[in-house]
Amino acid sequence: MPKYFPLFLDLQDKPCLVVGAGEIATRKAAQLLHYGARLTVVAPEASGTVREWAQEGRVHWHQREFRDSDVEGMLLVVASTDNSQVNRAIFDAASGRGILANIVDVPDLCNFVYGALVERGDLQIAISTSGRSPAFARHLKKEMEAQFGPEYAEYLEILGEARALGREKLPDAADQKAAYGRILEMDLLGLIREGRGEEARRRALACISPSSD
Repeated sequence: MPKYFPLFLDLQDKPCLVVGAGEIATRKAAQLLHYGARLTVVAPEASGTVREWAQEGRVHWHQREFRDSDVEGMLLVVASTDNSQVNRAIFDAASGRGILANIVDVPDLCNFVYGALVERGDLQIAISTSGRSPAFARHLKKEMEAQFGPEYAEYLEILGEARALGREKLPDAADQKAAYGRILEMDLLGLIREGRGEEARRRALACISPSSD
């Protein structure tokens, strides 16, 4: 198995292709739309969800079989078809042009893989087993979802606000680092869990600028 490089991609308004429009392909398409991809779907038939997206203008649906030219200009390609020859053609067309491709459930026809993802606001924790055990990745995801509750979303918002204020108020990088260290040592998560999020925010910002308290 290859050793995959972990990477977070900005898909906002980036051209992506999904070949197939059954249940699995629809789930993959939904993930790409969630992250703002400019999505094209190629499939002779489509799920009701994909048809609805097409009617709303959220995706471009080409109701036909795959053509090699469909991959042109795409950032990445995801495919889920029940035809092994078509799957191979999709992967060859994409990889031959240096385009990222994932043929669902066919590890040999993937040059990128999905991780099991835990999201809490802007916090993202991706888990990968490099394709060796997706079931274990899902198991770890459940454990981490229990460990990292919804309070982490608010916590990260506070940290982001503190970082922005630090850049404004503390021109010296060493002072910024020291202030961020003090913030991270505080039990702000405990305050947020108790419903005292505004107090947590004030205490964090006071480490940057006492007048913010």
